[in-house]
Amino acid sequence: MSRTLHLNAFLMGVGHHEAAWRHPRTDPRRIADVRHFQELARIAERGTLDSVFLADGLAVGPAVRHNIQAVFEPLTLLAALATATEHIGLIATASTTYNEPYNLARKFASLDHLSGGRAGWNIVTSAQPREAWNFNLDEHPAHADRYRRAAEFVDVAIKLWDSWEDDALVLDPAAGIFADTDRVHEVAHAGETFTVRGPLNTPRPPQGRPLLVQAGSSADGIAFAARYAEAVFTAQQTLADGQAFYAELKRATAAAGRDPDLVTVLPGIAPVIGGTEAEAHALAAELEALIVPEHALAQLSGMTGIDLSGYPLDGPLPDLPEAHTVQAHQSRYQLVVELARRERLTLRQLIGRLGGGRGHRVVAGTPEQIADQIELWFTQGAADGFNVMPPLLPSGLTDFVDQVVPLLRARGLFRHEYTGRTLREHYGLPRPASSYAPSALVPA
Repeated sequence: MSRTLHLNAFLMGVGHHEAAWRHPRTDPRRIADVRHFQELARIAERGTLDSVFLADGLAVGPAVRHNIQAVFEPLTLLAALATATEHIGLIATASTTYNEPYNLARKFASLDHLSGGRAGWNIVTSAQPREAWNFNLDEHPAHADRYRRAAEFVDVAIKLWDSWEDDALVLDPAAGIFADTDRVHEVAHAGETFTVRGPLNTPRPPQGRPLLVQAGSSADGIAFAARYAEAVFTAQQTLADGQAFYAELKRATAAAGRDPDLVTVLPGIAPVIGGTEAEAHALAAELEALIVPEHALAQLSGMTGIDLSGYPLDGPLPDLPEAHTVQAHQSRYQLVVELARRERLTLRQLIGRLGGGRGHRVVAGTPEQIADQIELWFTQGAADGFNVMPPLLPSGLTDFVDQVVPLLRARGLFRHEYTGRTLREHYGLPRPASSYAPSALVPA
């Protein structure tokens, strides 16, 4: 069976470029307008994209003076997008470090019901130490500790989604029976971090459980993805790096006893689209000229976990510790350091390169050139699809849907219409059986 390309639209404010809000093609006042995000979701759905995605953080960023911050909590916003769309999947980031399994399982189950089976959870462990200060902690938990908590967190959430069997709702007014209590189960989880009795007070979601997405390419991240993830958001700068990550993740997934073909790898791509290559590069230059160096350096400091404010902008990136020793986002840290070293970039050049995608690959060119890059990575073992990050919104998403998607369709890589109803169906994934289904209870 031929492979099908998968495309997710990553929605961020008025664009992924950090200077997008200053560009004349955007209106920064729209970041607090739900109609803006509903419009974006409808544009993506018009392009038959698999899903839209909202990232999240749990603290005000270090450079709020110069950059837009996310306004809406993503699950709340996705509920509003569910009412404005019919087909497209709805993925939200939620942290396992600063949430509890019961509340989060209930929220995602609710979104899955409200949307008719279109919910997805991007599982993160949180990378910014300042988030700890909002949750009764003086410092961020260690990287390995966050992943141990995340594994148990997801195990509990799955148990809670399964706590109602698919046929537990009886809804018999004549007999006065709402639910078959023999099919509603306490999960009675008692683990290292969590003690949760259950059951969930929301019936089993239409998809069985939301699509499980993971973002993180460190050793811990790959191990976690191999065990749980059904889609993976990742960042690589070169085709060779993309191929290496793709092969390692698929190998680790097989070693974990799962089918690697049921894990979708989605590198980020920030397409700067122009009618000609010169027009695309001119737009990229316009955006780079609007970067506020003070803000960009603070962003880079947050990304590396190292205060870089005292270093000259026109000097090199200073010597930094090995990735495994830092408590920041380790895989992104490694990517940034390697990019700076490989291309011998000054700090000023580095923040310019990172402005469009924060480490994700920026591609400036014509629609044909963007489509060529997508096809190359897809056919050469570096991706199953892409996490599309337009530099400006809504114009960049409109250009991608109206100019790049038709080329991908003409090449036989992408769908012309939705063939499924749920997010799992868009990604070609089966609906997982409940752990209480008869087949799951048969001894091995």
